[in-house]
Amino acid sequence: MSRPPITKSGSERLRGELERLKSVDRPRIIAAIAEARAHGDLKENAEYHAARELQSFTEGRIAQLEALLSNAEVIDVAKLNPGKRVVFGAIVDLEDEDSGVAVTYQIVGDLEADIKQSLIAVSSPIARALIGKHEGDSFEFTAPNGVKHYEITGVRYE
Repeated sequence: MSRPPITKSGSERLRGELERLKSVDRPRIIAAIAEARAHGDLKENAEYHAARELQSFTEGRIAQLEALLSNAEVIDVAKLNPGKRVVFGAIVDLEDEDSGVAVTYQIVGDLEADIKQSLIAVSSPIARALIGKHEGDSFEFTAPNGVKHYEITGVRYE
């Protein structure tokens, strides 16, 4: 079984979330359960049931993060030296050849992908189309709303 890749910054971000869940959220939830339990009858105590549900969600997320981080292979993008070739960890500036709209994405592991932060999974269709290309190359890929044509205007590693 291969280990899923993750960038060093993605690993640090997930470790930060794990630490917050363990040191801040978990004690807060335990206190909320104790307070709700003090109110008496647990069968009809909505505060108690809400706190227990939140505890279950939080413990599940803690277990998930611990498993992900223990299996992931951390790759320090700053130590890569691929030149202007697109590989895992690259921050890629693209220009839509049809509309002229410019976008920037970083190719990251599946564990840390977040399109809202312009972090795209290495397994995504656009990332698979980008891997191995160079700055100045044009490429196309099939998006959910049709075929897109892009030019790679910049490649960098931070």
